[in-house]
Order: sequence, then structure tokens, then C-alpha cells
Amino acid sequence: MITEAAVRSALSTINDPDLGRDIVSLGFVKDVVIEGANVSLTIELTTPACPVKDQMQAQAEEAIRALGAASVVVRMGANVSGGTGTRANAVMPGVRNTIAVASGKGGVGKSTVAANLAVALAQEGSRVGLIDADIYGPSAPIMFGLAGRRPMLYNDERGERRLLPIEAHGVKVMSIGFLIDPDQPVIWRGPMASGALKQFMSDVDWGALDYLVFDMPPGTGDIQLTLTQTIPLTGAVIVTTPQDVALEDARKALKMFERVNVPVLGVIENMSYFVAPDTGNRYDIFSHGGAQRTATELSVPFLGEVPIVMEMRAGGDTGVPYIAGHPDTPQAEELRTIARAVAAQVSIANLGPQAQGVQIEV
Repeated sequence: MITEAAVRSALSTINDPDLGRDIVSLGFVKDVVIEGANVSLTIELTTPACPVKDQMQAQAEEAIRALGAASVVVRMGANVSGGTGTRANAVMPGVRNTIAVASGKGGVGKSTVAANLAVALAQEGSRVGLIDADIYGPSAPIMFGLAGRRPMLYNDERGERRLLPIEAHGVKVMSIGFLIDPDQPVIWRGPMASGALKQFMSDVDWGALDYLVFDMPPGTGDIQLTLTQTIPLTGAVIVTTPQDVALEDARKALKMFERVNVPVLGVIENMSYFVAPDTGNRYDIFSHGGAQRTATELSVPFLGEVPIVMEMRAGGDTGVPYIAGHPDTPQAEELRTIARAVAAQVSIANLGPQAQGVQIEV
């Protein structure tokens, strides 16, 4: 006779490789139902973007069949863990995790990576928002195909004016570009730009989100400090290209987040290489592998590399992020792998000391 204790004992041999503990002690196993030789249960993960979800499901089915079960149903679910803290909850009560996508310098494709990361997380089943925090050079309206749109304004139950973000490709988006004329430059001093960012957090009705991505401006200035002082970020992702000048600035950005006690979730190498479509030859235009070496030197995860793809640039111009317009390509799969790695690192950060030293392999 199969018992629930036997089922849980069998499943305790399955470890979550990201969190470094078995799925029973992590509380993932729920709704165990045993009817004779028929067993059904739910494994509730910390993110729908878990990189080993299918593998874990297969392991669970095999472990229960080994008990003599004739029929096994393992449902995979997710309840995204949150780690933003009470201060963030007061500003954005429905947001579970906040991720800054940053770079030390401009021109490394950070906004392209942020947009595709947000869409990839949404495609995996997460509730996702994106704040275009580059007040002086907003790009989200164009990249998400929302140029010319204006957010709706309404009065909440307390009579306070609130903005509704605009949704595209499964992502809720807010940008200063929605509120000003596209030909009008933002000629503001730092405090005004910082005030606009604060309003995007406090005066926008984000609803319930698993991940809120901040597309940061380059550098280590007012906007970065405003964000880290307003809410406790779950973590930061550093985007760089492989050449030395970009890597040096990436190190500075990484050190800045460490100085303000924001966990660095990892480093992404953008424009990593180019494969010529006519010959299939690969060219390392900006060198290659520098981001991975830097991540190793600084003891942070390397999240993956994004190649130069002409369609990725075109997607940004036409308002269709690459992963939405070309979901079945190898490059889109690489972006999904990076998104899953980011989600895994968020789960590790939220688990806290229990997951210290745990890193994932991409």
C-alpha cells in the first residue's frame, strides 16, 4: 500500500539544483492524493521559468512509479517567491521582485536585453512589468511598439490620481516617453529625473507582478541611487559587451550595486559574436568571453551570451522584441535560457542564507 509518507520520502531524493535542497524540505510538494495504486500531486516551484522544470517532473514520476504506482500524475505549478521587503511593499504592494538591468556605459544593448528579458519571463508564465528608468533617453515606447500611446489616468478608492501602465507582448510598461512629445528633449536636473522615477513606482497601478524590470540608464548616477534608496531591489543584472572598455565600466556598475547592498544576480554578454547568414562563419567582432571572465573574477554568476542578430535590431525598431517575433530560433532559446537563469538567481536571493554559495550552471 502506497502512503503519503512513502511518496514524500521518495520525492525527498530530488534536489532543486538552483536552491541546493530537496523539493520536500523546500515545501514544493503539495496536494498529494492517493487512491489505491493511483497517485497525483503538485510540485509548486518558486518560478514558472525554472530551468529544470521538465527534468524535475520526470524524476518525480519515476520515483513514484518505483513505489509500485500504476498511475502517476505530477502537475507542475509555481508561486513566485518574493524578496522586496516591507519598504517596497509600501511603495508597490503587489510587486514581488524588482530587477535592475544596468550597464556601466551606453551602447551595449542594455535596453534590448531588458525588453527581451521581460518578454521571455512573461512567455514563461510570469506576471511582468517594465519601468523605462532612462528618463533622458527613453526607448521602451519604440521597442514595445507603443509610440504615441498615452497611459490612462483614474482616481483610486482614496481619491488619488493613478496611472495605468500600457501592456504589450505580455508586459506592463511605463516610460516618460508616454508622457512627453517624442521630439521634446528632457532637459531636467537630477532631482526632477529622480522624482519622475519615484512617481513611476508610487503613482502607477502595477497590480500583482512577479517581476518588475527596471531598464536603467548607463552609469552610476542619480537614477541608480534614487532607485536603491526608494526600494530594496531584489537584485541587479549587468549587461556588457566583450571588449575591455565596456568590461571596465561594467565592473564599476557591479561594484556600485555591491556598495549599496544590492545583490548582483549576474552578468550578460551582449553582442557576443556574429554568425554571417550567407556563409555561416562566426566572427567575434567585439572579442568574446570577456564577460564570463569578469564574472568569474568578481565571483558573480555568468548568465549567458547574446549574439549580434540583425533581426534583433530590427525588432527593437519595429516594436516587436526579438523573442516575440522569432520565438523558434536558437537565439530566442538563448534568451529564454538567460531569463530562466535570472529567475533562478532571484529565487536563490530570496531564499537567503539557506542558499548561500549556491550558483547555477547555464
